[in-house]
Amino acid sequence: MSDTTETSENPRLLLVDDDKTFCMVLRQALEKRHFEVFVAHDLEAGIATAEEVEPEYAVIDLRIGHDSGLNMVKRLVELDDNTRIVMLTGFASIATAVEAIKLGAIHYLTKPADADEIMTALHKDAGDDKVEIKDKPLSVKRLEWEHLQKVLVEHDGNISAAARALGMHRRTLQRKLEKRPVKD
Repeated sequence: MSDTTETSENPRLLLVDDDKTFCMVLRQALEKRHFEVFVAHDLEAGIATAEEVEPEYAVIDLRIGHDSGLNMVKRLVELDDNTRIVMLTGFASIATAVEAIKLGAIHYLTKPADADEIMTALHKDAGDDKVEIKDKPLSVKRLEWEHLQKVLVEHDGNISAAARALGMHRRTLQRKLEKRPVKD
């Protein structure tokens, strides 16, 4: 939570990420940009903070410990559908990007993202028709990663249920998910 106890005129921003160093650096950068920043390092604290401070903006990590940041996006939208939410992730996936947007996030960025990129994303109202389209198709390993993410999202982040749907052992799925996706 913010160290400030008096009410600020600055817009409130909720930052939920389990990487404490990243949060500290990003918090400082966003406070310099005139935000009142509230930080949580797990889903439960993030929800409690959101209910208490009613943020206008939120920056949410996709994977918060073993929890899905998609649950945080859904809860923020339930509290106030005007909250401008940016989803961050070190594990970019088409399936999770689509779900984040469907749930109410306005943008999806891959880490490392700096404060300027996050600021641009928080204030972006429309898509960019100048985004580069790649000629090269995704690799088989990347397609596998995307498929695993899609099935995991379909089962609300429940690894056991996703593993059953995929016909694989839960531990095998966990190992595959822990690996970074192949860059294409």
